[in-house]
Amino acid sequence: MADLEIHTRLDFAKTLTKKAGEKAMVFFASIGDLVVQQKGAQDLVSNADLEVEVFIRQHIAQSYPNDGIVGEEHANVAGTSGYTWVIDPIDGTANFLTAIPSWCVVLACVHDDQTKLGVVYEPSHHEMFWGAMGAGAFLNDKPMQVSPSTTLSIGSTGIGMNGRTSTDLTVSYIKKLVDRGGIFYRNASGALMLSYVAAGRLIGYAEPHMNAWDCLAGQLLIAEAGGCVEHQSANDMLINGGRVVAAGPGVFDEMVQIANETYLT
Repeated sequence: MADLEIHTRLDFAKTLTKKAGEKAMVFFASIGDLVVQQKGAQDLVSNADLEVEVFIRQHIAQSYPNDGIVGEEHANVAGTSGYTWVIDPIDGTANFLTAIPSWCVVLACVHDDQTKLGVVYEPSHHEMFWGAMGAGAFLNDKPMQVSPSTTLSIGSTGIGMNGRTSTDLTVSYIKKLVDRGGIFYRNASGALMLSYVAAGRLIGYAEPHMNAWDCLAGQLLIAEAGGCVEHQSANDMLINGGRVVAAGPGVFDEMVQIANETYLT
């Protein structure tokens, strides 16, 4: 019954995320008309973010009225079913607002302190990264597999940064990565970069702190694509967020070692 429940929710999430992405694309086509507010340094929100999240919330409330909801732009909703949906309506807002087609809609569902499903939809290139616990991870209709790289000197590593932790942490991580022959990649969408790890495009990803809506879906996809993710309580992530290190098994331990040396707060 639980597996059927998760797969029913997964089908719902895929359909809803695609519809939300299509709605966001309408705003993306007329970004000059958007109303933009600054929440913090390099942290922007527009009426597109707000309205797309409302759209997602309304559909969840209609189909799963007893489920909880945690989203980036609006207040949390407590549920009674034990399931909690986690929403980022537009991850990569800075890209979105400057016409860079590198942003995505993110939806995950948590149950029993675990992320049970995740969908990341990148509408500019019609790419949907999706999966469920124990059922694999897919890019559109093809199974994903993480990079087989066994060294940081072969392949690019995604690096995230944020306004909640010191920039020195990120700079220190990058220096140690480069000293090992690695190169770093950043596209200003943590959820999308995590999805690229799951797809084998990046060999790993590291950030000193991420919010749940940015990372839970991508972390699940990486694990289901054969990668490694640091163990975390999903419920704790919903409240506090946390550091994220995820990679293919060949480089994961080294990336964790670097994080332990540099992500000191």
